[in-house]
Amino acid sequence: MHKSVDKFLSAHPEIARHFIEKFFQIAENPFTTTFDIKPLKGKPHNYRLRIGKYRFLYEIKNIEILIWIWRADSKNSVYDNI
Repeated sequence: MHKSVDKFLSAHPEIARHFIEKFFQIAENPFTTTFDIKPLKGKPHNYRLRIGKYRFLYEIKNIEILIWIWRADSKNSVYDNI
């Protein structure tokens, strides 16, 4: 997890528990359809998870089943400069 995501979760403890629960489930089944997940256009293997008004951007590397969470912010800011 990128340090900016750690910082975001520290600043938003009300969402941190939901985030952790959902990503543990995503780690077990990376292509689950249970959550509000959408692929990012033009970025293969990159996805967006919505939890309330917040968005978490992550990449799935199939060979290792490694999930790299690289961005977290509100929906108005999360897509800036990607």
